[in-house]
Amino acid sequence: MAIDAGGGKAYKEWPNTAFPEDCPDMLYTPAFTAMFLANFCTVSSFGAFYLFPLFITEHGGDKSDIGLIMGGFALASALCRPWVANMIDRLGRKKSYLIGCLTMAVMPLFYLTFAGNLADFYLPLLVVRIVHGIGLAICFTAIFTFVADIIPPGRLNEGIGIFGASGLIGTAIGPLIGEMVLHRYGFDAFFIAAGLPALAALLITLSLADPYAPREEQPGPGFFTLLGRRKHLAIALLSLLFGFGLAASGNFVAPLAQARHLPFVSLYFIAYSTAAVLIRLVGGRLADRVGEARILPYALLITASGLLALIFVTSAPAFFAAGFLAGAGHGLLFPTLNALAIRDEPARNRGKITGIFTGGIDTGAFAGAVILGYLGEWGGLELIFAVGGTALLSGLVLARPYPRRPNAT
Repeated sequence: MAIDAGGGKAYKEWPNTAFPEDCPDMLYTPAFTAMFLANFCTVSSFGAFYLFPLFITEHGGDKSDIGLIMGGFALASALCRPWVANMIDRLGRKKSYLIGCLTMAVMPLFYLTFAGNLADFYLPLLVVRIVHGIGLAICFTAIFTFVADIIPPGRLNEGIGIFGASGLIGTAIGPLIGEMVLHRYGFDAFFIAAGLPALAALLITLSLADPYAPREEQPGPGFFTLLGRRKHLAIALLSLLFGFGLAASGNFVAPLAQARHLPFVSLYFIAYSTAAVLIRLVGGRLADRVGEARILPYALLITASGLLALIFVTSAPAFFAAGFLAGAGHGLLFPTLNALAIRDEPARNRGKITGIFTGGIDTGAFAGAVILGYLGEWGGLELIFAVGGTALLSGLVLARPYPRRPNAT
């Protein structure tokens, strides 16, 4: 019988691709590898849209438009999170992920219908961005819950960190390929190319067994009940600050590179992802040994430093260095918060808890996109990165140990 991440027995016998009975601490199973590849594809599709602000400005938009349109994506992802989280605990991880992948594969095709001045298609574009954001919310919440179910408890932080590297690689590859397609073939080819990785993720996942069988008679506490608990409320607030910082790099690095005549926008994301992957490979089990709470302040400091460094960037090497610093912080911060959120929690709650964590990030990403967009119109790009970095530093107030709940329900 398998062991769940909360330390108790799982609700369903695991398939051969999960925990082999003779090796319960095995991390790199076929299921883990398949979901690693699927997440890489999903994030590559999403990451390509870091270049979407260029579409907005090409059609007459400004920084506030970038904030609103990019923020609409994150807002939809955040607002639907309670429903998505409950769906994942009731419908199952695999079915939910397949629905998200299908949405992510289809929605980029709708961008092909937009032409002319931004004002002529502003509301339809927002609707498309909202549906696209819901698809991403389903994908992220489902796949991280799926993976939490198949990671041995003693390797939770390591497993989440290594798995998250798939997204970081996708964050680098998506904009890189997207930028090459965009420069050579234009936005129509770019949107088609952006949908293909999500389709690949769907195909990869089809053959996997769902690691969790929902039990209707024991649905567990609701999303908002869990959110009201001190530990999860603190995680949500820290995730919100993380998302606020991500809004600065995700939405305004491309305009920064354009304004300062830096050669490749993707250079930042390559550096970012490289650093995040390296720090997880080198220190994969560090937080499992010393505890997530000890790592958290350093992760916040490093990530904030990377954003603040963008204020002074004027050359390609400095651009790369800022991306590397921010990526190193991200490489520590994301798995630390994720593991802290789900450690010692029963399987029937993990979809909702993962929804709280990822929903906090999306809420921060929305707030950051809108607020930073307006601040950028008023004070320039430097103010955007100053405020984003300061928001992350404010998280140090919350970065302290949280009591474990070994009998959480």
